[in-house]
Amino acid sequence: MQINKALITAAGPGQSALPLQRLVDRDGVEKTALEMILGKVAKSGIESVAIVISPGNEEAYRRAAGGFVERLTFVTQPEPTGYGQAILCAKSFLEDAPFLHLVGDHLYLSSQDKGCVKQLIEVATAEECSVSGVQATRETMLPFYGAIGGIRLPQTERLYDVKRVIEKPTPTLAEQELTIAGFRSGIYLCFFGMHVLTPAVLEILERIVFNERRPVSLAEALNELTNHERYLACEIQGQRYNIGVKYGLLNTQLALSLSGVDRERVLSDMVELLASQKSS
Repeated sequence: MQINKALITAAGPGQSALPLQRLVDRDGVEKTALEMILGKVAKSGIESVAIVISPGNEEAYRRAAGGFVERLTFVTQPEPTGYGQAILCAKSFLEDAPFLHLVGDHLYLSSQDKGCVKQLIEVATAEECSVSGVQATRETMLPFYGAIGGIRLPQTERLYDVKRVIEKPTPTLAEQELTIAGFRSGIYLCFFGMHVLTPAVLEILERIVFNERRPVSLAEALNELTNHERYLACEIQGQRYNIGVKYGLLNTQLALSLSGVDRERVLSDMVELLASQKSS
């Protein structure tokens, strides 16, 4: 299975400005969050990228894309009618082929030489099915993520056959339906913010929207996908950082800085800051 296109959604309420935020990357260079995301996509070998944006945001996104702007297609979501509809807005761009999907308010740091996006694409290519990146997440974070329940594939460490998907479950519901053998109590596999999806997902989204005329989440479509075709989850070796939550930008910048070329300088500044707070 070849993945030649990527789709980034960035039109959600309160989400539009997040990819435009500037941070300092691991290499010590100031970039927008959008540039960082596009850089990860480019390193995976994908050159054609669509971004779903709100009306009137194209010029700001063009400026924020930096040197990647020439490979972008902009798709407008006319009204904030839901995550699923945002993906459907790009159906003509995707052309009924498998695609990489990323959210515009997450940044990713790999814990190995191979980037997070590349890890996911390699699994999807080998397994020839939809694959969602996931990460072990404590239950206090469930209000921010979709979560999966499933069974670890035999003779693998990080792959799961997905049986259930729930968007932002309560701890009680997660305990009842999303517990996975081998994980300690209160830990669940939540979405990493990246997926490789087959055209079947678009078909499911389109059917729900057409028949029920209501907003639909990607998690709902993925839950239905489990009844139609093989669908896996892969634990990504790395960390995802949601810049849209409280202190999200701060935590993301700290993670980038402490794993980059300016680590010693940042540590020194933090020690001085802590010392000054203690004495004041």
